[in-house]
Amino acid sequence: MAKKFSLSPLGDKVVVRPTEKGGEKKLASGIIIPETVDKEKLVKGEVVAIGAGRKNDAGERIALEVAPGDVVFFKKPWDEPIKVEGVEYYVLPESDIILIEN
Repeated sequence: MAKKFSLSPLGDKVVVRPTEKGGEKKLASGIIIPETVDKEKLVKGEVVAIGAGRKNDAGERIALEVAPGDVVFFKKPWDEPIKVEGVEYYVLPESDIILIEN
């Protein structure tokens, strides 16, 4: 049984645990490219928690299209990940998610 995530995101925020690790890349020529240079790469991760959704102009709540357990691809945020019990997570708006894996 999976342990319940201890934090609840607000609004349209999504908490994602990256399943791919970035890191340095070494070219065949021996040149090392640090992770900070490759910010536009899509990162694969698993949604662990979602907010209740954002409100439209009429005050009605619009549900998110992702759910906990979904595998998604997102642009790596500039913000540092948060750590909960030694595990890294990204908190990002749903609009930063590009794809959902079927």
